Amino acid sequence: MNSWLLPMFAAACLAAHLQGEVEALKWIRANGDHFAGADTKERFVVWGVNYDRDDSGRLIEDYWEAEWAAVVEDFGEIKALGANLVRIHLQLPKFMDGPEAPNAANLARLGKLVRLAEQSGLYLDVTGLGCYYKKEVPGWYAALPEAERWQVQEHFWQAIAKVCRDSPAVFCYCLMNEPVLPGEAKETEWLTGELDGKSYVQRIALDLAGRSREEVAQQWVAKLSAAIRKVDERHMITVGVIPWAQVFKGAKPIFYAPEVHGPLDFVSVHFYPKKGELEDSLAALKVYEIGKPLVVEEIFPLHCGIAETDAFIEGSRSYCDGWVSFYWGKSIEENERKGNMNGSVTADWLKYFRSKSLPAVPDKP
Repeated sequence: MNSWLLPMFAAACLAAHLQGEVEALKWIRANGDHFAGADTKERFVVWGVNYDRDDSGRLIEDYWEAEWAAVVEDFGEIKALGANLVRIHLQLPKFMDGPEAPNAANLARLGKLVRLAEQSGLYLDVTGLGCYYKKEVPGWYAALPEAERWQVQEHFWQAIAKVCRDSPAVFCYCLMNEPVLPGEAKETEWLTGELDGKSYVQRIALDLAGRSREEVAQQWVAKLSAAIRKVDERHMITVGVIPWAQVFKGAKPIFYAPEVHGPLDFVSVHFYPKKGELEDSLAALKVYEIGKPLVVEEIFPLHCGIAETDAFIEGSRSYCDGWVSFYWGKSIEENERKGNMNGSVTADWLKYFRSKSLPAVPDKP
């Protein structure tokens, strides 16, 4: 066989294998303070990965057309690690060609990814509204005032929901990755917090305009959730937030404040435990226990070792309903072959993740 055919052949074989071997996914719902099968009522615990970029830093929309076989291979590797969920990060500039003009080609590719998830037996956390590449944010979008910007975000989510609404593989819609609000002074930039050339943090308003921060968050969450519900009444909605309670002692959630979180089905919070601060980290996580399922939507031994990260997971097992780590397109063996610190740390973490493989969680009291 010609060498250039091998990746396509491997992808086709993997897809055929997955179709024949994987049990059909069941619809998952929030059931009080935990997740459960919609029909079975059996408790479901998330043990997943963020598939936010590949090893070279490319976002999925950068390669999913020309290198689809790599996506198929990665989903197979993720499944082999024992994961049950993949969090994908969709960029608004790739899905909106204009204020009311969704990109049909990328919506079709999203549909293809949803089918792959079904075949792979993996749920999808569909995180949207990304503007991670600041240089790719179109001028028409960057220049919009708040109300018109929110309208574009409504159109984005309705287009995404139309593609995803009939699939049990879609676990949830995550409205945005780490939205933040302005302070008392008016801001001028929608994007902030650049890391390795990507802007992962985004403001939902530049000016409080006489409103409280909770009022702005409530208006935004309500507006986007209502837009999704016009198209899709079944899938869960959440928003992945920075744990300010970990950063500032005594800080209270804004997006999960009582007057804000009504339309949200569960809590998603991003935690990177710090060395020597296990009890403080667990106390900060407890702040987000509000009577709904609680998922640590990002976790990695970034500021401490694997042992302390595991202690954080173990310490939260009685009240947490899932943990989502990272997979960047390289297997354990491929990371080991790098021969550098980054590859070694990632390989060791993936070994841990595989050995843990959906940890049993006791019933909540």
